[in-house]
Amino acid sequence: MASKVMMKQELIMNFTRPPSADDILAVARQVMDILPDELIQKIEELDIQCEEFPDEAVAQEMELESSYDLLALYHSAHEIAPGVQKKVANGDDRLVLYRRPILDLWAETNDDLLVLVREIMIEEMGRAHEFNDADIQTMIKSHHQGLL
Repeated sequence: MASKVMMKQELIMNFTRPPSADDILAVARQVMDILPDELIQKIEELDIQCEEFPDEAVAQEMELESSYDLLALYHSAHEIAPGVQKKVANGDDRLVLYRRPILDLWAETNDDLLVLVREIMIEEMGRAHEFNDADIQTMIKSHHQGLL
């Protein structure tokens, strides 16, 4: 029996324990290479961080019912507070990924971790840069560059 030739490049991740914050960051850095052009054009510098859960201040500000309700949060270097812009930026934009909520969703959906993190990042950055829901869904579905 002839072996099948793989037509796409695949990243295979085998975890014997849940992915760490460093593992999530490694995936997020890979995702940066396959983000849609529409988002790349909006981002000058992006600092990606991974925390276990949103802190109390974020939970209160976002009015979360559960720490598992927030997968990621985008912070613009140009914003002092939501909707209030700085005249001069003093830092990079920052995307915080929340490890435990992501892992909970990953276990629930059984999706590929790279695909899931990519969708989370596109959705959070898209909302932060005021793309509408239809545009965000189009970016998720259309800009996979052989990923799916």
